[in-house]
Amino acid sequence: MQENSNIKIIDTTSNPAPLGLLGFGLTTVLLNLSNAEITTKTSVIIAMGIFVGGIAQIIAGIMEYKKNNTFGTVAFTAYGSFWIALVGIWIFPSLFAGAQQAKAPDHAEMAWFLLLWGIFSTGMFIGTFKISRALQVVFGLLIMLFYALAIAYFTDSHIVHIIAGWIGLGCGFSAIYTSIALILNEVYGKIILPVGQMKK
Repeated sequence: MQENSNIKIIDTTSNPAPLGLLGFGLTTVLLNLSNAEITTKTSVIIAMGIFVGGIAQIIAGIMEYKKNNTFGTVAFTAYGSFWIALVGIWIFPSLFAGAQQAKAPDHAEMAWFLLLWGIFSTGMFIGTFKISRALQVVFGLLIMLFYALAIAYFTDSHIVHIIAGWIGLGCGFSAIYTSIALILNEVYGKIILPVGQMKK
């Protein structure tokens, strides 16, 4: 019996990108309110980093895998893991006091951590030029944020750290905007908030 090769499977699963962008955006805004010295670092950021920036993004990444979206899979699982790793950097020195491997990083070590994420994000930014203008803004600001924070830690510059905070606020709010735009455009079946989708 010959199989029918013309049968197409219709994808009826929901779009996970708004969830991932929201998790990233909300957590990025909260942390950079602190970096910009508008608020202070508290357990609010730690909780958001684990559950919203971390777990919610990883769930979105797994959902993107099911939709055969390599960019979304890598972006959401990677940045979700970034948030969990960042929280680990903050809390491991207290949880494992005395352990050499769990000591708090010095500024140079933190700078290299951020620089590596900036390099990775640069590659992802190039990928956004085939997706949408909104994601170009999100990732463009993200690489600026990572490089600014890396410079701030390498040079121990207080003013650069504050500038990075304001860049981070723009990055976070642009991700929140993109999340809401994708949701509303799908719900209403038309462009309510533009995201500048690229033609394929």
